[in-house]
Formats: sequence, structure tokens, C-alpha cells
Amino acid sequence: MRHSNVRTFISGLAPNLIYPVQTVTNAKKRNFKEGGMIRERALKVVLVLVGLLFSAAIYPVIGGLRDPGNSDTGDTMMMGLYFTLGIFLLLAVRNPAAHRSLITFAAWSSFAHAAVMSTQGFEMPSERAGFLGGSTVLVIIGVALLALRPSAKKPAEEAVASGA
Repeated sequence: MRHSNVRTFISGLAPNLIYPVQTVTNAKKRNFKEGGMIRERALKVVLVLVGLLFSAAIYPVIGGLRDPGNSDTGDTMMMGLYFTLGIFLLLAVRNPAAHRSLITFAAWSSFAHAAVMSTQGFEMPSERAGFLGGSTVLVIIGVALLALRPSAKKPAEEAVASGA
């Protein structure tokens, strides 16, 4: 047998022996792809959960609009914003990469809201437990959204993705 025939024969039996670097590289790519898929799925789950939670803010809005005398207008307006944000987070589930800035906004606005609530919790002892508990939930939401948000594409990757 000639050298090329032996190599072909052996590569057919055990491709990892002839091309081990290529096989390891392919395995790394496959694992990276699978990790990215798991991360995207986790992000979609978080987006659905947070979207539904924020969308539930419609109930206090309706209550505040039906009985404005017994509601805090500031809370009613804020819940209206959260309801809207929740709807848009639910829409972002289809293509999270296209809604990266929305996901980032949702995370940072949750941090801002948590900071204000925490400050109020320390200033109003009677409301401390509720405000600090709510702040904790908002911080967890913000961290989860930032940790799972899609990475920004580099200009070269965008050109390849668009076919340019």
C-alpha cells in the first residue's frame, strides 16, 4: 500500500488518530454552540417570567384608574410603565439578540428602581420589609438579564451575518 492509501484506510477506521486537532476543535465548537443554546434558552425563560411578572402590573393600574381617590397616582403611572415593559420583554423572546438594548434597559431600570426602593425602605421603617424584599427581587431580575443578555456583535460578524 502506498502512504496515502494507508492514511486513507486508517482515517476511515480511526479519524481521531490522523486528525486529532481537528476533532478536538470541532468538539470545542460543538460544546460552545451547545452552551450558547442553553444560555439563549435560559434567557428566553427569564424573559417570559419577567415579562409576565411585569405585565401583571396591569391589575394595580386598572384598580387605580377605577378608584383614583384610593390610589397613589405615582404608583399607578409606574405600574403602567412596567406593564408596557413586560409586553415588550415578551415580544423580545422571539429574537433576544435583536432586542439587546431593551434587555439592557430592563436590567438597569430594575437596578434604579431597587436603589430608590431600598432608600425608601430605610427612611420608612413601617415599609422596610416590603421595600427591601421588592428591591431584592428587582436586583435578581437585573443581574439575570445582564448575565444572560446576548453579546454585542462586532462589525465584522455583522457583515458576515448580512452576507456582505
